Amino acid sequence: MSEPLVHLVDDDASFARSLARLLAASGFRVRSYAGAAELLAAVSPQSEGCVVADLSMPGIDGLELQARLAALDVPLPVVFLTGRGDIASSVRAMRGGAADFLEKHGAKEELLAALQRGLESARKARGARERHAELRRRLAALTSREREVLQHVVRGRMNKQIAADLGIHERTVKLHRSALTSKLGVRSAAELAMLVRDAASASPDFP
Repeated sequence: MSEPLVHLVDDDASFARSLARLLAASGFRVRSYAGAAELLAAVSPQSEGCVVADLSMPGIDGLELQARLAALDVPLPVVFLTGRGDIASSVRAMRGGAADFLEKHGAKEELLAALQRGLESARKARGARERHAELRRRLAALTSREREVLQHVVRGRMNKQIAADLGIHERTVKLHRSALTSKLGVRSAAELAMLVRDAASASPDFP
């Protein structure tokens, strides 16, 4: 398993080199960027790791970087470093989903702990995205009729009721239900209901 990746963004080259050495010695892979624009040009929604960024940088500052990462759907948690206490900025950063907001020359242990929290958060978010992608793939395999039957099933309706509502034979409903359980990988109406709940959050166009 490779070392966790830290994207280090700071226009202070001397500080960045020092911090990169510390992080590398602590078991992290480090990619350094002289500014936010450089990072934004290098990442994508598939990027992994955690960002450590100076709050005050020329051009695109740390808070704007955080906003742009979110707008680009780049799933990298951000740990902010600041050379001065700034309550208003820290509040904005945390509301924007920052992993932490630390003093630039604070304790090494605080930074390492913040990075671990950020990386764990990113790991969980990545797992959720992968589950949602698989769910969307399964739903896309359903026919329009199967989706109609699914909606009736999760509402607790019996085969006979579904057949009457849709104007089809009860045997046909049974065949559709069998196809649903096979395509969606579930075994009961309760599991179907849970899947539909997850689908509503994963796929805006469902049902």
